[in-house]
Amino acid sequence: MDTRNPPDLLPLRMLNEYAYCPRLFHLMHVEGRWADNAYTVEGRNVHARADRLDHVLPDAETGPAPADDSAAAEEPGSADATPPESAEASGEEPPTITRSVVLGSPRLGITGKLDLVSTADGVAVPVEIKRGKVPDNEQRSYEPERVQLMGQGLLLRESGYACEHGVLYFAASRTRVDVPFTPELEARTHDLIAQAQKAALAANPPPPLDDSPKCNGCSLAGICLPDETLAMAGRREPSAAAPDVRRLYPARDDALPFYIQEQGARVGKSGGCLVVRKGKTELARAPLKDVSQLVLCGNIGASAQTLHLLCENGIPVVHLSSGHWFYGLTTGMTLRNAYVRSAQFRAADDPDRRLALARAVVTAKGANQRTLLRRNASPKPKKNLDEMAELLARVGDAPSPEHLLGLEGNLAARYYAAFARMLTPQKIDVEWDFQNRNRRPPKDPVNALLSFGYALLAKECTVAVLAEGLDPWWGLYHRPRHGRPALALDLMEEFRPLVVDSAVITAVNTGMLDASDFTRSASACILTDGGRKAFIRAYEARLDGLVTHPTFDYRCSWRSIIRLQARFLARWLQGDVPEYVGMVTR
Repeated sequence: MDTRNPPDLLPLRMLNEYAYCPRLFHLMHVEGRWADNAYTVEGRNVHARADRLDHVLPDAETGPAPADDSAAAEEPGSADATPPESAEASGEEPPTITRSVVLGSPRLGITGKLDLVSTADGVAVPVEIKRGKVPDNEQRSYEPERVQLMGQGLLLRESGYACEHGVLYFAASRTRVDVPFTPELEARTHDLIAQAQKAALAANPPPPLDDSPKCNGCSLAGICLPDETLAMAGRREPSAAAPDVRRLYPARDDALPFYIQEQGARVGKSGGCLVVRKGKTELARAPLKDVSQLVLCGNIGASAQTLHLLCENGIPVVHLSSGHWFYGLTTGMTLRNAYVRSAQFRAADDPDRRLALARAVVTAKGANQRTLLRRNASPKPKKNLDEMAELLARVGDAPSPEHLLGLEGNLAARYYAAFARMLTPQKIDVEWDFQNRNRRPPKDPVNALLSFGYALLAKECTVAVLAEGLDPWWGLYHRPRHGRPALALDLMEEFRPLVVDSAVITAVNTGMLDASDFTRSASACILTDGGRKAFIRAYEARLDGLVTHPTFDYRCSWRSIIRLQARFLARWLQGDVPEYVGMVTR
C-alpha cells in the first residue's frame, strides 16, 4: 500500500453492493450514481430511527455489567423485545443499546454506520436493520447481508470488543436472524473487501449481469441498462430463457420541467415545494418531487435557499433569456466519475472515432427527416425522398467530417424544401407559408417556432449529457466553440425532426397558435409570451409521448429516449458498447 496516498475507506454499504453486483458497486461507489424507487424509499423509512442522530460507542473496558447475551439481538419496538425493566427486575443490568454508530479502520480499509450495537461487559453484538422479509433459504439471509454484518463485527473488534455474532432484523416480518461470525465468513469478507478496493480504482464498469433476477427491483436498473447494454454489445441474443430486452425503468417520468416565464417573479421554497411569487402575490407552486428541471425564462430570480435545495436534490436550474435563448445551467455536483470525461477527450482527439460518431449522427438525423416527410407530407415529395435516400446511402462511406457536413446540408435542403407540405394550418389569420430554414433572427412564424424548439431541445440534451458526467462543451462532430454546448448538439441532431419538428407540425396543424402569438416586422418574427407558452405545451406533450424503441421493442417516452441515448453515448466513449447507434424511427 502507498502510505503517502492510502485508499479511501470502503463503506460497508458499498461492500454489500459489491457482493450483490460488482456493476452496481461501480455505478454507486465509483461514479456516485443514485436513483430512488419504492424499495429504497421504504428502506430509508425503516432506517429513519437509527439514522436520526449519530452516537458514540462506549469504550469496551468501561462497558456495563454482564447481561443475557440474547438481549443484544433485540430490536426495541419488535414483538419479541424484552423491556429493560424486566432485566432490572430479574437482578440483571441491561445492556447498553447504541444507535447509529460510525466506525472506521484504516487497517481493515472499511468504514460504516452501524444501525444498532448492543454492548455488555466488553462484548458487542451489531444489529443491521433490513426492510424486507426473512429470505426462504437455509441461512435465512443472503451473502451480501452477512458480509456487511461481518464487516461491522470486524470494526467492533478493532474497537476492543469481543464480537462473535450479529443479528439481521427484518422489519417486514419483524424477525431477528442470528448470524455467527464463522472463520469462513470472516475470510470471505476480507476477500471481498480486497476485491472491492481494487474495483474502486477501475475506470470502466464490469459487464452487466445477464438476465439476472437481481435486476428486477434494482433502483439503478434504468442507469445500468443490463439487457440493453448486452444486446448493443452483441453479448446477449434472445433465447427461450431470455426472449426480450426487459424495460426495467418507468416508461415515463412523473417529474417534469417547471417553466417560469413571468418577468420579475421570484422562486422560493416552502417545505417540500417550490413557490413562485411576484411581489406579495403567489403565482404557482410545485412539489419538489414533481420537478425535473427549474426553467427560468428571462428576468426571474431564485433565492439562495432554493438553489441549495435544488442542487442537493440533483435538479438543474436552466437559464434562458426572455427570448428563450439557452444561456446555461446551475447544477449541483455532477457525477464524480472523471474517467468518462477522460474517455470523451480521448475520443475527441481520435479522427476515426470522431468520424464514426459523425456518420451515426448524420445517418440518424437524415433518416428521421426523410421518415417525417414520408409520413406527413401531402402530396408526397417523391423526388425529394428519392434524393434523400441516395444521399443517405453515401453517408457510411464519407471520408471526413467536412464531407459529412456537405451531405447533411444537402439532406436538410431537400427536407426543408418540402417542409411546407406537412403543414395544414387551422388558423388562417397567420401567414404560415414556409419557404426555407432561416434564423438569427427567424423571419416567419414557422422558423420562429423551429428556433425556439431547438433552443429547448439543446437545453434538454445538455441536461442529459451532464447527467452522464460528460462535458457538454466538448463535441466530436460539432467542434468546440466558445459558448456552444457542442456535445449536446451532437446528441441533439437525431432528435430535431423527431421532437421539435413534430411538435411544430402539431402546433400549427391543430391550431394551438394564432396571429396574436407572434410579433412580426420586415426583418424578424418572434413569439410573444403567450405563443411561447402555447408551444411549450406542444413541445412537452411530444417529449412525454410514448414510442416503441426500434432496437429494444418496448415503449418509453421521448424524454426517456434522449437520456437513454446520452447514456449509450457515454458507454460508447468508454468502450462498454462497440458503436453508437442513433435513434431512428421505423
